[in-house]
Amino acid sequence: MKRVKAISLFSGGLDSICATRLVMEQGIEVLAVKFVSPFFGYDILRDPESYRTRILEKYGINVRVVDISEEYLRMLRNPAHGFGRYFNPCIDCKIFMLDRAREMLAQTGASFLITGEVLGQRPMSQRRDTLNVIERDSGSRSLLLRPLSAKLLNPTRAETQGLVDREKLLDFSGRGRSRQIELVKRFGITEYPSPAGGCILADPILSRRIARVYGGNFVVRPTTMSVVDIELMLLGRQFLLPGNGWLILGRDEKENLRLAELREKGDIHLWIEERSGPEALLRRADESYEDGSVKEKDLFYSAGLITRYAKKTDGLPTGGTVLMQSGDRKDSCVAEPLADEHFSEWMI
Repeated sequence: MKRVKAISLFSGGLDSICATRLVMEQGIEVLAVKFVSPFFGYDILRDPESYRTRILEKYGINVRVVDISEEYLRMLRNPAHGFGRYFNPCIDCKIFMLDRAREMLAQTGASFLITGEVLGQRPMSQRRDTLNVIERDSGSRSLLLRPLSAKLLNPTRAETQGLVDREKLLDFSGRGRSRQIELVKRFGITEYPSPAGGCILADPILSRRIARVYGGNFVVRPTTMSVVDIELMLLGRQFLLPGNGWLILGRDEKENLRLAELREKGDIHLWIEERSGPEALLRRADESYEDGSVKEKDLFYSAGLITRYAKKTDGLPTGGTVLMQSGDRKDSCVAEPLADEHFSEWMI
């Protein structure tokens, strides 16, 4: 007899662990899909095999990591159902990922989809009416099983066709975690994630930076926004300079190294050698200025910011020589530190 297969949208949180294992308990082969983008889970791409091994060892779940970054950036330009409290398009995000997972059904031989959604757990995306909208707009109304709340919802095709025993599914609702904790312990899992936001688009500070770009009020436009731009947007101290230049300053050695890794053609890399301090990128400098004198002024301001945040001398910011590299060309200038009141309005 052919074994039944399913695909689970796997966030790595407690609900998705419980939902996946609950269906696996019925002898169904489940492939957990971990979608990642610059806004959630992107670090996993540095070593996806290590993540896969860890999830298998800790939870007994087979997971596949799928990068949806480019498509996700396009979706953010105009989400049909708008945004939450910050810049989080929760409804469109779920629709987008379900649509992608639905496309994988034929490739994997799976018959239905699973999510860890719990009725009433989240005010925006997990109300009964919203769950119906997500099913409808993702084309997954008959395919999507929510095992943790299944008994409170209409039966799905997997249940009516006997692929899943509905009586072994659950009736969770609301925001509590006690029943999920009892369930996961039943599976023999003793370590599980604490509740966390996870998505940068719901962060009150970082989401404002992203929203500024998508609002068209930035040197980078939504249509040209790249994954590297987003990664840089989430690093260090951010400044929009008077000449419209975008400057990113590293706050520590780790961020300095990351800035150097992310530098691309057209960026100008700045740093100070005579004492420890931030490294910086003047992002997309080659395309941001029509007037060379405006560019020179922004470079001067950039150097002043570097000396301002570099290691102090006798407790005070001190001037110094700042090096600037664009491609193979390297220049330098002596810069005095800018006063805080000079640049406070430039900070993003």
